[in-house]
Amino acid sequence: MTAEQLRIVHLIARLNVGGAALHVIELAAEQRRRGHDVVVAAGRLAEGEDPMDYRAHQLGVPVLRVPWLRRELSLVHDLRAIAAVRRLLVLRQPDILHTHTAKAGGTGRVAALAAGNRARSAVVHTYHGHVLSGYFGPVHERAFRLVERALAHRTSALIAVSEAVRDDLVGFGVAPAARFDVIPYGFDLASRVRTDAGARKLRRDEIGARGDTFVVGWAGRFAPIKRPLDLIRVTGELNDRGVDAVLVAIGDGPERSAAEELAGRLGIAERCRFLGYRREMNEWYAAFDAFLLTSANEGAPVVAIEALAAGVPVVATRAGGTGTVVADGRSGYLTAIGDIPALADALARLATDAELRAGLGSYGAKDATERYAISRMVDEVDAVYGRALGG
Repeated sequence: MTAEQLRIVHLIARLNVGGAALHVIELAAEQRRRGHDVVVAAGRLAEGEDPMDYRAHQLGVPVLRVPWLRRELSLVHDLRAIAAVRRLLVLRQPDILHTHTAKAGGTGRVAALAAGNRARSAVVHTYHGHVLSGYFGPVHERAFRLVERALAHRTSALIAVSEAVRDDLVGFGVAPAARFDVIPYGFDLASRVRTDAGARKLRRDEIGARGDTFVVGWAGRFAPIKRPLDLIRVTGELNDRGVDAVLVAIGDGPERSAAEELAGRLGIAERCRFLGYRREMNEWYAAFDAFLLTSANEGAPVVAIEALAAGVPVVATRAGGTGTVVADGRSGYLTAIGDIPALADALARLATDAELRAGLGSYGAKDATERYAISRMVDEVDAVYGRALGG
């Protein structure tokens, strides 16, 4: 290896369909393209989650399994995961251990401390969001904040994917602002989205959308933090206003059946298309006239970045880092969490004004492709590594 080459291990709890996993895979692929020795270590998927390993295979990124690393809290599994990661660090002797998401961040950083001088890795952790509020009860949240504070003190470098995520962490006392580098996501957006007329017709034909039907897209996990029932309520509000709109919901999860039931109760089942998991999203962005996010919390929503890159205006709640992705009034609209009428107002405005949609879409496409370039992101991560290694 040359002096410029680094041995890097990325550790993530699971390679499920979502922004964090996609980020890790594409970051690792670009680092390998630049000559680094990079592997991704990942745990097991939770029940009902869809895998993103295929993207790692497409990009030639080696994936190592840590079977005991999983989403659920379990003293036995967590201790075995720590031991497995410790063995991995001692065996591979990476220059950088880069952990991602809460569970892998805790497991990996404890494993690095346990390995001590036998590994000698600089440890970098990326917060793609956090679970310090809105996910667990107050007792667990206080405990997690104390653990994060202690681990942050022993971590070489801390990265947040948005200013909003950093500010939350600072507010929870995890670390002072000066300890964080804010590095927005970067992706190969040209391969992630399609905007051509052929793709638009193909996918709209699939869902039975007429040429003038206003198609609203959503993609994600049907989980409480995403507030998927609000998607149905907004669609119902549009229907009540006489807007010829169809919601296309791509994904799966524990609240999907409740969303389908709500659509039936509101009498809008024919206005909703629940498509389940789709491996490739790129053609679907071409089919959408607007993209809707109703989440209660987000780090930096990748689906919103991709929708904007495809020229699709985004209507979203002011949740976490969403406001750093969507420029209110320029690439879309932001509302308060749970404000169904405001979300419907914004979508109705877009449905009746094609010129407005085109203007917001044009601004969003230019903004997203410039701000979320993968080369920029990897340059910034490399700079963090250099500082963590004392360069």
